[in-house]
Amino acid sequence: MEQKTAIITGANGGMGATLVRDVANAGYHVVMACRDLGKATPVYEQLKQQHPDQIQLKKLDLASFESIKKFTNEIQEEFQHIDLLLNNAGTLCHKAEETAEHYEKTVGVNYLGHYVLSHLLLPLMGQGTRVVNMVSLTVRYGHLKPTLFKPVSQKDFDRFVTYSDSKKAFFYFTMDAAEQWKERGITVNCADPGIVSTNIIRMGNKVVDKLCDLFFRPIIKTPTNGASTMLMLALDPTLEGKTGGLYVNKKLKKVKDKVLHSPERTMLRELTQEITRQHGFNF
Repeated sequence: MEQKTAIITGANGGMGATLVRDVANAGYHVVMACRDLGKATPVYEQLKQQHPDQIQLKKLDLASFESIKKFTNEIQEEFQHIDLLLNNAGTLCHKAEETAEHYEKTVGVNYLGHYVLSHLLLPLMGQGTRVVNMVSLTVRYGHLKPTLFKPVSQKDFDRFVTYSDSKKAFFYFTMDAAEQWKERGITVNCADPGIVSTNIIRMGNKVVDKLCDLFFRPIIKTPTNGASTMLMLALDPTLEGKTGGLYVNKKLKKVKDKVLHSPERTMLRELTQEITRQHGFNF
């Protein structure tokens, strides 16, 4: 039987390493897609000791369309089929930053980069492929505006608002892709890990971060627990064919119709199509 292939973004983080280990344990060949190869290599070497022929490391910077295109070109040259795509990477910028193409960086990485990546990998996906997107409990706080992708000045930047907006956009992408790709036999769902003890919750303040390490981290989810919902959606055979769901604590969460059919979703779709066409993509 041919070995299945999985791609995991943000694969060297706390939850990412857990995802790689468990997906490899399930028999997949795993491509670790990571921005910083220097930081990723020690994690890769450790995981590779357990699975010497199943894991490889590739560079992927979701804040750069050129990096995404280079990565997907390499994947298309090496693999015939993708069976699992775990869009796990995420960032919560502490200051106003831009992507290589001059879009707001948090939105650019958490949503737009994964959008482009997923569409460029679509030719390799088909019957039985599972796509799982990592969202956040902050989805409920997002409010999408026409200025979503535009960089902002430092004084106007609010990292939590921007992060919430990026994850709501990612949720809407999940719902759209689930509808559009269903006929291909591809399932697309999203996982909310809850509050997890990873570096993304750091505030960039040494005193606050130290207090967080002492008092907050011990009472929130470990990366292993945080990754459990995404792993369930990736590997549970009882979920075969289930698509378009938001899962929290390994359970399907009901989403209100007014959220699912919000004008924000249509606006986001149109804005994204306009941006991607400007950069020569034909999705």
